[in-house]
Amino acid sequence: QDPNEDTEWNEILRKFGILPPKEKPKDEIEEMVLRLQKEAEGKEHEVTNFVCLFLVKPYERMNLKELKEAEDDFDEADRKAVEMYRQQRLQEWKCLQRRQKYGELREISGQQYVKEVTNAPEDVWVIIHLYRTSIPMCLLVNEHLSQLARKFPEAKFVKAIVNSCIEDYHDTCLPTILIYKSGEIKGRFIGVAECGGIYLKVEELEWKLAEVGAIETDLEENPKKETINMMTLSKQNTSAHENTNTKSSDVLKPHIT
Repeated sequence: QDPNEDTEWNEILRKFGILPPKEKPKDEIEEMVLRLQKEAEGKEHEVTNFVCLFLVKPYERMNLKELKEAEDDFDEADRKAVEMYRQQRLQEWKCLQRRQKYGELREISGQQYVKEVTNAPEDVWVIIHLYRTSIPMCLLVNEHLSQLARKFPEAKFVKAIVNSCIEDYHDTCLPTILIYKSGEIKGRFIGVAECGGIYLKVEELEWKLAEVGAIETDLEENPKKETINMMTLSKQNTSAHENTNTKSSDVLKPHIT
């Protein structure tokens, strides 16, 4: 017997819970409405995606070559935006080229000095180290400049044997670091003391170059400051110790009458 059949007996059985409630027939119209609603939601999603894709300017996904080829397809408003965007991409490309060009401490000769240093592009900082391999401090500076060249590839780091650039240059003036911008010397560190001393750390040299403006450091304060403070404290302690010893020795001195 069909439990869904509309009979008096089945109704009694359903009333006492012997048969489950009769299944309601699905409304075809309701089903159609639900189906159309889902289809509409899907279409709306597709349209939204299409609109979002359309609103993203096509030129923002193009490189310089593609921009040039598609230039005739844009209207006047787009052409202005494209030109601004082209300049932005061009600057990014120049920065990339510059980073690929520098990024290391290069060796040059005296004959290359004018070309590589004095006549370098006006927007490029040039740091040149004049050195001799026989001077340990020069080797230390070269090591530090190599690290800084990798850290700051937008600046141009070069080194040159001093004899190839300047004749009879005195050893007491080495190491010599010269900082150029637009063909002019913007800073100089001559001799061991000005370069930072024989215990020079790479962070200290970084700070020196940043003070001139050659690089943009992420250091928050002069790393030499801590060393200076320690030296000052050491001197104060030494002075206090000497004063204490003097007082103590005065106490121990016999009184001569």
